[in-house]
Amino acid sequence: MTQPRHKIAILVGSLREGSINRKIARSICAIRNDGLECEMVGIGDLPLYNQDYDNSPDEPESYARFRERIRAADGILFCTPEYNRSVPGALKNAVDVGSRPYGSSVWNGKPAAIVSASPGSIGGFGANHQLRQACVFLNMPVMQQPEAYLGHVNDDSFGENGLLKDGPLKQLVEKLAHAFHDWVDTIVEARAHLAARRG
Repeated sequence: MTQPRHKIAILVGSLREGSINRKIARSICAIRNDGLECEMVGIGDLPLYNQDYDNSPDEPESYARFRERIRAADGILFCTPEYNRSVPGALKNAVDVGSRPYGSSVWNGKPAAIVSASPGSIGGFGANHQLRQACVFLNMPVMQQPEAYLGHVNDDSFGENGLLKDGPLKQLVEKLAHAFHDWVDTIVEARAHLAARRG
């Protein structure tokens, strides 16, 4: 039986094109390209969130484009570094933009996974957990296991194709990729079942 392909919006906390977190995201999608239809959603063009923009004709067009791409996704994959023991500003801004106007959050109910990768030893633990706090408030069911604080990741962790080389790190990411697919599948099916019962 063919498994459903879930549309996944990927948000990378680093704006750098050669970001190791961007490469981790691509590796996850390559591992589960049978079940995950991945799309990188850019966040670098989003002006800082300002409540004055809510329901205003002056609202940036990039806000509407961003929200629509998130709204169309079945699940969200966050891949982020840690900046100063916190979530990178561009990613936090994207979370805020998607959550507003109040009562119209595009994050609501979206299954998610959070991966943090760093050349350091703690693998972006601080950013990972701060982002989890925001997701809890936004009513996003976040995959709990396997936890993904990927330490000692650098450019040498990847091959010429930009994907992870064979080894323990790739094995861990493979487990993560399969678990994420199953997590999204579970939440999407549960929501469909609940909607059918209500209908």
